[in-house]
Amino acid sequence: MAFFKKFFKNVIHNRDPDEDTITVKGKPKPKFYGTVSPYPHFSASSDASVLEQAIETKGVDEDVIISVLAKRSNEQRQQIKTVYEASTGEALADALKSALRSDLEDVALALIMTPAQFDAHQLRKATKGLGTHEDILVEILASRSNQQIREIQRVFQEEYQEELEEVIKDDTSGDFTSALLAMLKANKDEDNEVDLDLAKRDAAALFEAGENTKGIDISVFIDILTTRNGRQLSKTFQKYSSISDVNLPKALDMELKGDIEDCLIDIVKCAWSKPAFFAEKLHLAMKGYGTCEETLIRVLVSRSEVDLKKVMDEYRAMYKTTLQEDIMADTKGHYEKVLLALCGPH
Repeated sequence: MAFFKKFFKNVIHNRDPDEDTITVKGKPKPKFYGTVSPYPHFSASSDASVLEQAIETKGVDEDVIISVLAKRSNEQRQQIKTVYEASTGEALADALKSALRSDLEDVALALIMTPAQFDAHQLRKATKGLGTHEDILVEILASRSNQQIREIQRVFQEEYQEELEEVIKDDTSGDFTSALLAMLKANKDEDNEVDLDLAKRDAAALFEAGENTKGIDISVFIDILTTRNGRQLSKTFQKYSSISDVNLPKALDMELKGDIEDCLIDIVKCAWSKPAFFAEKLHLAMKGYGTCEETLIRVLVSRSEVDLKKVMDEYRAMYKTTLQEDIMADTKGHYEKVLLALCGPH
């Protein structure tokens, strides 16, 4: 339980959602917490030409490729890709595969996918071949919006000629499958409103379904944890602590085992603080012997235009060091450069 305490104790939480908006021309607008923003003097044709030269030059100019791909928004990269392919007759992905190697190649290919394509690709990798990467399935489905989940399903079917729902049914089992399919319904309340009476009822329902009964009614946990908004769940967790001697994550640890336990705990963490959830993912990817490059790439690429600034703030609060410092300690060469570029100026 030590890592639970570290997660919930050190998270910078209780942030008012109003702090995440600014007023522009009298209308509220979300603040930008990404580290990669649209390049101000953008020219798709110029960037496509620069990339072509960097790829075809003797020895390949990785620094130029990094400077273009890591400092353009995803929307701008899509435009570059279109112009590149129209002018050269070659897919940019194929050109990058022939020019780059190893982890740098993986980052570059990730950057030229749309967010939905990248998520669909990650889900495909997580379910293809021997073994299923359950944590990746949960990470993506628990942290994406309803609209993003619907778009991921559309792209998955388009790219792989299979329904994501059927793939999940084939590759997982039991309560874990039920939880994933519940998230796949994209039926989560996305308002920031909090209903105190509902929080009390949900806390009581969770207590009755878990600690206060022989066995556990997992369907109650799945229904509540996959349909309520983050602020609502945070209030439910507080109410739960007032009727139980333990907090909800500890209760889940006591009552459940295996994939479903990990799944529901990750949903709780996402609800409590999405940036802290990803900060922990990044830390675990670099902790101990070896580095999980796939996790580093997946999180940095997917959060770079969403909330990576917040993730880095949480990382510093939770681990008393910066994300950039740990990246420099655990990676090297052009791969290190591109990861640091995604973290923004420092």
